[in-house]
Amino acid sequence: MISEQPVTSPFLASLNAIILRLPGKLRKPKVGIICGSGLGGLVDALRETVTIPYDTIPGFAQSSVSGHNSSLAFGIIGAGEGVPVVAMLGRFHPYEGHKLSTVVYPVRVIAKLGVTDLIVTNASGALNPDLAVGTIVVIHDHLALPNLTGMNPLLGPLISPEHPRFLAVSDAYSTSLRRLVFHASHELHLDNDVLAEGVYAWVSGPTYESPAEGRFLRNAGADVVGMSTVPEVVAARQEGLNVLALSLVTNAVVIPDKYRSIKEEVRDEIMGKSIELPVSEVVSHEEVLTIGREKGNVMRQLVERVIEMLPHN
Repeated sequence: MISEQPVTSPFLASLNAIILRLPGKLRKPKVGIICGSGLGGLVDALRETVTIPYDTIPGFAQSSVSGHNSSLAFGIIGAGEGVPVVAMLGRFHPYEGHKLSTVVYPVRVIAKLGVTDLIVTNASGALNPDLAVGTIVVIHDHLALPNLTGMNPLLGPLISPEHPRFLAVSDAYSTSLRRLVFHASHELHLDNDVLAEGVYAWVSGPTYESPAEGRFLRNAGADVVGMSTVPEVVAARQEGLNVLALSLVTNAVVIPDKYRSIKEEVRDEIMGKSIELPVSEVVSHEEVLTIGREKGNVMRQLVERVIEMLPHN
């Protein structure tokens, strides 16, 4: 019930602002979805959709990244009565200047709305050379250097005495939800190479990785790398949510086998030898958005089918 008393808690203010805009059947979503770069088309899977801009919700920031909107979309997925869900159309990143508490605030809010399962999507760069662009990686673990070096979203006072002070993340990615993804892929008759499994490396960004950094992360055991997801996963696990994370490979991280030698080029130039200059490889955000749009429909189908397969009473 919405309190008629003045609201002082930021969570209560956020919840009130959301609930007042929703019909009864959408007020208690069971599944949350976080849409990554170029993957906002996941909202097309919803019906009876109600969209609430972030700037009308106390405590929410605004996403400033191209490919991210700034709103919550509530709706129904699945036949019949279906499953009530809420989708974040745009997420927040520390590199935008947001505090980590702000980055994960929406996750805590949707948990208080009743969400029990969270599906997180992102766009990533492939560190593993066996992962082709367009592959959807089902994340089974993460490597988060910021978490280990002072950018952990759980730093600071506990928000609630019910939260664990020391959170285990060895089981952060739900095995049962991951199984559903592969069952869903089979039912959708997707090719075997559409899905892969792997380790996601979280880096702060906003720079893409240097060749040495990419080589370091690959050698450390990461398969893909991106600038999001892990803070939200950690907060979701502290809130007791089951988490599924899907990472769409939109580009290959530039990791050359050897470095170009300017010394050798100058030597050959002085000796009068012809020089064939290599083409520089760079990654662009436009490339990320393009692949996101191209493969977004496959991601939408998988997410929709997984939600339909979830046991909800």
